[in-house]
Amino acid sequence: TSVSWSTACDRLPVAFANLAKMIKEEGETVDLYVPRKCSATKRLIPAEDHASVQLNMGTLIRMATTPASSQTFALCGFVGEMGESDAAINRLAVKAGLSEGL
Repeated sequence: TSVSWSTACDRLPVAFANLAKMIKEEGETVDLYVPRKCSATKRLIPAEDHASVQLNMGTLIRMATTPASSQTFALCGFVGEMGESDAAINRLAVKAGLSEGL
């Protein structure tokens, strides 16, 4: 016999049922997967794209050990396969004001 996911969750204790349904104790639903978008191509990055990367680039103040602020960039595997990831990072950093043009 097959058991549906909701039926299986109903049989679990309350603490485990909340984990299985991804619901916080306050009753707020938590997403299992948050899709990202490539900063260079504006394509959605699927969960199966294991060649994708996410970078946090920070702006540093002179003599500081921690970044003053940071900008997050996500690149899909397609950009890396094309050999354009370094050019895309440079272009995005210049556009965000984190780097000077080369």
